[in-house]
Amino acid sequence: MQNENALALPMAASSDDLGDFSAPAPLGGMDLGGDFGGGDLGMGGMGGGALDMPAIGGGGLPAAKSKLSGKAKAAIVVRLLLNEGADIPLESLPDDLQIELTQQMGRMGLIDRDTLHEVAGEFAEMLDNVGLSFPNGLAGALSAMEGKISRQTASRLRKEAGVRQFGDPWERLRALPPEDLAELAEAESTEVAAVLLSKLDTTKAAQMLIHLPGPVARRITYAVSQTAAVTPDTVDRIGLSLAAQIEARPEVAFDETPGQRMGAILTQAAAGKRDEVLTALDEEDEEFAGDVRKSIFTYALIAQRVSPVDVPKIARVLAQQDLVTAIAFSTGEEDVETSEFMLANMSSRMANNIREEVSERGKVKRSVGETAMSNIVNALRELVNSGEVELRSAEDEEEE
Repeated sequence: MQNENALALPMAASSDDLGDFSAPAPLGGMDLGGDFGGGDLGMGGMGGGALDMPAIGGGGLPAAKSKLSGKAKAAIVVRLLLNEGADIPLESLPDDLQIELTQQMGRMGLIDRDTLHEVAGEFAEMLDNVGLSFPNGLAGALSAMEGKISRQTASRLRKEAGVRQFGDPWERLRALPPEDLAELAEAESTEVAAVLLSKLDTTKAAQMLIHLPGPVARRITYAVSQTAAVTPDTVDRIGLSLAAQIEARPEVAFDETPGQRMGAILTQAAAGKRDEVLTALDEEDEEFAGDVRKSIFTYALIAQRVSPVDVPKIARVLAQQDLVTAIAFSTGEEDVETSEFMLANMSSRMANNIREEVSERGKVKRSVGETAMSNIVNALRELVNSGEVELRSAEDEEEE
């Protein structure tokens, strides 16, 4: 393992001269190197250790700068920072380094003020020489390169390095959408699914349960009561196993399902062509046609999917002429319902102006009317993508 002898502190400049601090490891950090085998590092002359300090009372605590190993200095710096109340993310270190650092601190005794100042001064000087720092390990590098390298490359690097090298497997799992977590839980034993549910934040856990069949969700929630005696090692192994399954999934070219992609295309199509294609899909594959219909969003669906409080947000970003044209063109029952819904939930002044213009507007050509409705739908989708507006789901409509 790279950097197994380094404590993850910032990398110094390329010079090898770091005073009595050992040179940093390639991935950055203060060296924790040095040989533990040289003897005890405690007090009282207990062996010819790297820090062979006399007992208190017979001559004081002389400075021992030349006898301090890199590990001892690292322990001094960490202890000093903890005393000052600094929040040091030591848990992000590999387990073996956390153990090594803790054991080193256990071997340390009293350090005189001059030695403390010398070590702190060396450490401060080393930090002053830092010009650039890099993320520690592949997990940090992949996070830094997120969106800058292709998904295929990132996926291959994760697989080559292994799940453990990618970082905390539970962080990877928590980032999954709830439907993927539900699929994962349904394929696992009830006990494993209960641990997965317990490791998620409450909101994500609730969303995962929504996507599970009722009997499965009930079994998993009951199994949570049996997790009191689960050990951290068991939880860690479960996380690694689940994350490995996620990383083993083949990379797909499209983020959306076929139904969602086709629905987005038909949303932009003319109404006549949309109906023609849907009729043909009904004859070829009724199930796929149903998925496509769920993903289509048209002007007629605004009254069903948009909250009344969001109508003013839509009206602010629209050209009033598009609203006038769409309302004047509305003839079908659902289109008229959406037009009345829009007018009822915008300011009365704007609604009266639009009604007046609509009454003065003559017959609207189909191409012009459909273009105006398409402009309104596109503006609404931009608000949804930016997070300003949230659409109500089809499931919400069915429940109502």
